[in-house]
Amino acid sequence: MMDASEIEALFTRSGGQFAFARWGRPIAPVVFGVTDETLSVIKGALEAVMALSGHKMAETDPELGSNLMMFFFREWDELPEVPGLDRLVPDLGPLLARLKQADANQYRIFHFDTDGGIKACFVFLRMEENLSAVPAETLALSQIVQSVLLWSDTAFKDRSPLAVAGEKTILRPDIAGLIRAAYDPVLPVASSDASHALRLAARVGLSQ
Repeated sequence: MMDASEIEALFTRSGGQFAFARWGRPIAPVVFGVTDETLSVIKGALEAVMALSGHKMAETDPELGSNLMMFFFREWDELPEVPGLDRLVPDLGPLLARLKQADANQYRIFHFDTDGGIKACFVFLRMEENLSAVPAETLALSQIVQSVLLWSDTAFKDRSPLAVAGEKTILRPDIAGLIRAAYDPVLPVASSDASHALRLAARVGLSQ
């Protein structure tokens, strides 16, 4: 079981700021650039994480239509061709230039409601050699887990949120417990106070 300091680290950004947020509205997903088979894998991963968290899914979001958008593509240069994407992603051109220069293969953008809860997430996956080698089930579960909370930008750099059990890739039990605790309705949808990690730790302990 993770203690409060370990939980705090997962939501403390590289600049030192603590920032926790969970979804404040039902998740209405849409996925671009995959086969029907891969789409069903992503849907299964999302349904599994929603069942774990107790959060809800919806067919549409009344404000945005879809609020969890996942884009799979080969090159960053393909994104400007997506109609309306420049309205959803501020400064899309300069962002793509930075991602290309860094040779990045993934990027996530979150938007927030007035109370700080997540209202939208855009996931971009450039399927170069490394990502293409990852099994679809592993990639889908990893991306959904990283989109269900506002984790630190360094949260999973040294250790994946997933684990291998036999021949199956699963969510690490400690991360699963933390996601479940984070969606406890008693807790606020967002917090910039590091003491929130103590409340999360207490909730994780109660669920054990």
